[in-house]
Amino acid sequence: MYDALNTPGCPNEKRGILDPNIDEDQLGKLYTELAKTLLQLSKPGFPKIGPPSQVDDFSWEVTSRPLSMNMNELVRLGTLPRSKLPPLDTTFETASSYIEALAQLNIQHLLHQRNDAVQSADDCRRKFVARQLFYKLARDKQLSLPCHENGPFKLWCDDFRPANVPLNEDIHIAGVVDWEFTYAAPVEFSYAPPWWLLIEKPEYWSEGIEDWTRVFDNRLKTFLTAMRHCEDTLVQDGQCRHSDQMQRSWESGDFWVIYAILHSFVFDAIYWQKIDRRFFGPTETDDPCEAWRKRLDLLDEAQKSEMERLVTRKLEEMEDRVLAWYPDEYTEEFRQGLKRRRAEKANEDRARDTDN
Repeated sequence: MYDALNTPGCPNEKRGILDPNIDEDQLGKLYTELAKTLLQLSKPGFPKIGPPSQVDDFSWEVTSRPLSMNMNELVRLGTLPRSKLPPLDTTFETASSYIEALAQLNIQHLLHQRNDAVQSADDCRRKFVARQLFYKLARDKQLSLPCHENGPFKLWCDDFRPANVPLNEDIHIAGVVDWEFTYAAPVEFSYAPPWWLLIEKPEYWSEGIEDWTRVFDNRLKTFLTAMRHCEDTLVQDGQCRHSDQMQRSWESGDFWVIYAILHSFVFDAIYWQKIDRRFFGPTETDDPCEAWRKRLDLLDEAQKSEMERLVTRKLEEMEDRVLAWYPDEYTEEFRQGLKRRRAEKANEDRARDTDN
């Protein structure tokens, strides 16, 4: 699917982008294939958020928290200690509680990413303010849909994208690969239009996020038309139109909330350009690098003090650049066992010396 959508002649080493001259009928056919798969994923419902585990031949249950692609990348690339992830046996029974946990992860990421986390004191303050305000929105349940607070929660795959969708010679989907980051998630995730309609993510778009938004809006019309054709037979069975929910998510800006939740490494750009003014109103400046100053009054004194302590620590870390490493629980268990064995050997040696 990636090759069918990509700009012809795009070198393999370069990031792909939807062919701007692609035939509209061909694009509609490809989007239809993808829409069919998304509609299939939307059918099963679960009472909790997390990865389904098979109980018997006919039933599945959610018994643990999701391992999202974003969580994996925060640990793998962002030096977030695994201990800061929600406990493995945690499940979420409401959409708002899960979104709140993910908002808290962004705060933990800023606190624990030691090197290259900030560029300056003001950059640290800007990132702190964005995360605290986003967390406040999550805590106040302003980032989730009240009518879907308690589910049912729908299957969601973080890694579903054209590159993981092989086609057969008739340009129909032959299968989908890479399902390891799949879990029952808030319906808000499924209702957000898929970012991969342009293949390229907004943060990598050469002309910037606003231009990505303009191009995406045009292609989304084609995708939603394709999805509505797929839905025509399903709606007769009483199923609501997924396409209408995607349209609402895009027009309301919920798309950007979900994108920020699922992509921590681009959180700041998305928050200041697409989220802040929606919830907190316009500021005197359109410069996202300066807007944070107008939001300081939304923090309490304890948060402001915490922010300044963090600024001091981050500036010190910028100077010494100590290589930080947080061992996972398996390595920590091995380390503690090694310490115990060394202590036992030292005790044995002392006892032997005493006997002698």
